[in-house]
Amino acid sequence: MRSLPLISRVQRVRHEIRRRTVEVVRVETITPHCRSVTFGDESFADFISASFDDHVKFILDADGATPVMRDYTPRRFDAAKRELTIEFALHGDGPVADWAAQASPGQRVTIAGPRGSMIVPMDYDWHLFIADETGLPAIARRLEELPAGAHALVFAQVDDAADRRAFETKADLTTRWFGDASAVIDAVRAIDLPIGEGYAWGAGEAGAMATLRRVLVDEKGHHRQAIRTAAYWKQGAIAHHENLEG
Repeated sequence: MRSLPLISRVQRVRHEIRRRTVEVVRVETITPHCRSVTFGDESFADFISASFDDHVKFILDADGATPVMRDYTPRRFDAAKRELTIEFALHGDGPVADWAAQASPGQRVTIAGPRGSMIVPMDYDWHLFIADETGLPAIARRLEELPAGAHALVFAQVDDAADRRAFETKADLTTRWFGDASAVIDAVRAIDLPIGEGYAWGAGEAGAMATLRRVLVDEKGHHRQAIRTAAYWKQGAIAHHENLEG
């Protein structure tokens, strides 16, 4: 029988929000539809990102119009070099995806935050991650942070099989790849959750994430204090980001 927590063990931490104008120092291609952009500036001296699902506000000027602002995961931060790396999904024709597709060293943008962190302990008996391509940077970061002996299961969805990636981790990892959200939902519904106290994390399209949360909590009895699901985008909406609870 699984051991279920009565209260959340996740620690909420608030940070002072700072805006920084930073410069692109390096650009790399991760997969055909994902680019890694590293930004550098001395203003990163006091930058804090304490959790794998933190978010910074990425801000693009729009020639006098309202600036374009989107939320992105701090994929990696090098405090010694004052460098922050963000991974951008290139699907679609939005302004930030368009910018990332042509980003090159020397360009300058504004980054604000993070405004807070949800620090998830690493000593759970198992860790379940479910995401489409928008959540893969957070999963990749968390897997790199997990210690040897941790048990992790990833259910990942990408439209193009060429966007599947190898994750680096010391944890005992099982990864399953899917081509659409319905296949992910069916697969999660079909599994038996591992024995012990586990933590589930999911991010992706709003409708899919809401369904997955119901499957885990209502159908499988996973405790709602040990799950975090977020809508990183919503079909038909612009700049949608929402934490799903209930």
